[in-house]
Amino acid sequence: MIGRLKGKVALITGGAGGCGLAASELFAAEGARVGIVDLPHSNGAEVAKRLRDAGHDVIFAPADVSDAAQVKEAVQFVEAAFGPITVLMNHAGILAAAPFLETTEEEWDRIMAVNVKSMFLVTKAVLPGMIGSGGGSIISTSSISAVAGTPMEVLYCTSKGACHMFARAIAVEFRDRGIRSNALCPGFIATAHGLREIDTLGKYGVDVSESAIAAAQGRLCKPQEIASAALFLASDDASFINGAHLFADNGYTAI
Repeated sequence: MIGRLKGKVALITGGAGGCGLAASELFAAEGARVGIVDLPHSNGAEVAKRLRDAGHDVIFAPADVSDAAQVKEAVQFVEAAFGPITVLMNHAGILAAAPFLETTEEEWDRIMAVNVKSMFLVTKAVLPGMIGSGGGSIISTSSISAVAGTPMEVLYCTSKGACHMFARAIAVEFRDRGIRSNALCPGFIATAHGLREIDTLGKYGVDVSESAIAAAQGRLCKPQEIASAALFLASDDASFINGAHLFADNGYTAI
């Protein structure tokens, strides 16, 4: 199935690590020209060079996606190199796990800025070009936490609930202009980000033991499995999938 994204230009926020990295690698392998947007101190430049050396069209645009000026500059950089962006993966995100009464306003502001405001900023910057090119696909990484509340994660769950409705509302407003917008909702994942979440929750007494995760979703999800789900939503194979929430959780939310 090599070439499922041939002719497409993809921008992936948080594309230098974890599931974002897996998506950057897979999208490039499937023929997309890929713009990786991640923090300046990330491995984005090294990842882009490695993929270019492998024969793919990939560039790195450093940015804090919660900053409007940096987002605008990053999007313009990718568009100048590759043309209008036709696949957007809003993947960048952070965790916040602590007893609710111990959380601070600063922590609330930060998680909303990175997990929610970034989707607003990046999507708004990308959409004009995407519409002008005839349409495209937007994939926003949500979580099982958008619908399954977990203790110690009120801030995180709230941010992912916003992601759920953002994806759906964008789909409704822009469907007739050729835009598809869907949310991808992973369960617990075997990435540094996911393992850090498990470790933090465990320290607060939440049962996230291996046996508990096995009972909930069988095993930890692999980053490549999230990338494959994102590839489906990005590709023309999902041409009639719009406004959906695709759960990649091996039955976690079905129990």
